Amino acid sequence: MDLDDRKLDVLRAIVEDYVATQEPVGSKALVERHNLRVSPATVRNDMAVLEEEGYIRQPHTSAGRVPTDRGYRLFVDRLSKVKPLSPAERRAIERFLIGAVDLDDVVHRTVRLLAQLTRQVAVVQYPSLSRSRVRHLELVPISTTRLMTVMITDTGRVEQRLVDLPDPISGDDVAELRRIANEKLGGCRLTDTPPAVQELVDESPQAMRSAMIALSSVLLETLVERGEERIALAGTANLARGLLDYQGSLRPILEALEEEVVLLKLFGEVEPSITRVRIGDENEIEDFRVTSVVSTGYGPGATVVGGMGVLGPTRMDYPGTIATVRAVARYVGDLLAQS
Repeated sequence: MDLDDRKLDVLRAIVEDYVATQEPVGSKALVERHNLRVSPATVRNDMAVLEEEGYIRQPHTSAGRVPTDRGYRLFVDRLSKVKPLSPAERRAIERFLIGAVDLDDVVHRTVRLLAQLTRQVAVVQYPSLSRSRVRHLELVPISTTRLMTVMITDTGRVEQRLVDLPDPISGDDVAELRRIANEKLGGCRLTDTPPAVQELVDESPQAMRSAMIALSSVLLETLVERGEERIALAGTANLARGLLDYQGSLRPILEALEEEVVLLKLFGEVEPSITRVRIGDENEIEDFRVTSVVSTGYGPGATVVGGMGVLGPTRMDYPGTIATVRAVARYVGDLLAQS
């Protein structure tokens, strides 16, 4: 059934009041708090229709109404505008993130910031190696038979390894190794590098072959074997604020939050410029079906290198949460683009 604008206004008012008060909402309160421009009797009729269509429910006799998952879904889908962040909030986000000293610091600052701003559980996926490219490979001589490789990705990840060489090598040869490796690997996706690394060995001058074999072996370890995905989590204590929202038990949610594979499925499967909202039963993970998840992708420019977002009760400030997740993702993307 298509709802007219008045019934949508009633649903919006019910959602907003229930999110704010956690109390069932009655028709009289709606008329008093919201400029609905109709009588309480008309509001009661509209609420009856909304209840019949499954958008609201009556938790017990003589109570007001509360939104259902379907009601929240319609509310989110019909959001005419996302609550804008204030200039002070934007400045706070920028100041907090711009002080980060490296990628780990960016991720940890981001997840703490999201948890503080939304008062929910925040999750940030480290930039995925499968989406990262080699920006630069530095070779630092430690001795004539040992080098340090420093591999920097376009997402700011830095990997350092030591290379033990079979024979002494000159500074000029180190510079040539660096030049050849960067020409071959610069700009390559990490997942596409194994054939390129093999080509480094096949195409290297005979005099440098043994050094290149040793370097290539370490590069493969650095580029290929570091395939794990990582997650940062903050704000689990915020779950306790809404204990009634979770039907009295936090244990299943807390246990599910410990599973990185589960979190990667929720927050790692993201698309550019899209904020995804999963409400209640829309979550594939059974233990999260009393929660809502707001997630989006982030990265430099139009490139998505990871996901982030928050998890909380279905009784969530959706306009404010969506705006915050989007804004923080945008700032982190800008930081990565500048790094």
